[in-house]
Amino acid sequence: MALRLAEIILPTGNEEIVEQVVEDMKIEEIWHLKVSEKRTMSRVLISSEESEALMDALDVRFAGIDCFRVILHPIAAILPRQKDGDQEGDNGNDKEKEQNSKVGRINREELYVGVGDTSKLTKVYLVTVALSVIVASIGLVKDNVAVIIGAMVIAPLLGPNMALSLATTLADAKLARLSLRTLAVGIVLTTALALAFGYTLDVDPTTPEIASRTNVGLGDVGLALASGSAGALFLTIGISTALVGVMLAVAILPPLVTFGLLIGSGDFDLAVDAILLFSTNLICVNLAGVITFVAQGVRPRAWWEADKAKKLTVWAITIWCALLTLLMILIVFWGKGGL
Repeated sequence: MALRLAEIILPTGNEEIVEQVVEDMKIEEIWHLKVSEKRTMSRVLISSEESEALMDALDVRFAGIDCFRVILHPIAAILPRQKDGDQEGDNGNDKEKEQNSKVGRINREELYVGVGDTSKLTKVYLVTVALSVIVASIGLVKDNVAVIIGAMVIAPLLGPNMALSLATTLADAKLARLSLRTLAVGIVLTTALALAFGYTLDVDPTTPEIASRTNVGLGDVGLALASGSAGALFLTIGISTALVGVMLAVAILPPLVTFGLLIGSGDFDLAVDAILLFSTNLICVNLAGVITFVAQGVRPRAWWEADKAKKLTVWAITIWCALLTLLMILIVFWGKGGL
């Protein structure tokens, strides 16, 4: 069981209230340390699954206090080792059993931190996009799989897509605007740079690595849905390094670079196929991401925000499904419907 250590800074005298807040939660330990004459730090050792409920409860109770702070730390290891079934309440509470049977996930605030940096339009992001386009373009033109994989590992466009899915699930308009702007700029920059490379380099559309990205079929829809779902799932359980493996499967960037290269070289018909593949991946990643976040129980804290998020999520899933249906029709229309 993954654990978190919550450090709660409050004015001295609130220790009993903290004890009351965590009274009905499955905590491992709680300590109170006096850090100054006027402030006390309560340290709570709790499972990662319970940490979201803890932070929500603390926010409701102490949000109006100026010096109130909660700092959450992941626990790498602990002694003595914990054994399955040792946790208090394992044999009595059906609700807890049901919760523990689900795939554990990190809490909402950790998810925000996980996607926060990737949703921002920064110089580092722009440089990363440019570098990945250079690497992907060279790999595609020279038919070098290893080089293309290098561009896929950089994966600058994956972060904004995951941030957009999370923003949709939580009805966070600010995060949605940030991720949409970052994603749009990344797409435009990628296309412009790839188009310039396509105009200056000798692009052979029969090169296997380019040709494979102009042959989109219905099987690509299933691959993209599975990859998007896996990416969101890995994000919710805090295994960000696994996103690299997901990116190797879904590969948002190479099809877009292929589109730019083919436009720059004048192969417009094949460029349409490449943009269809890119659109398939983009739609499926967001659709699967939203569905996975919902399935993992990611939702706003307040009930009115949760109601708004539920309606927005339904609309988003409907729109993504409609776009995917339209895209599948286009794929069949262009004669690329085979697996």
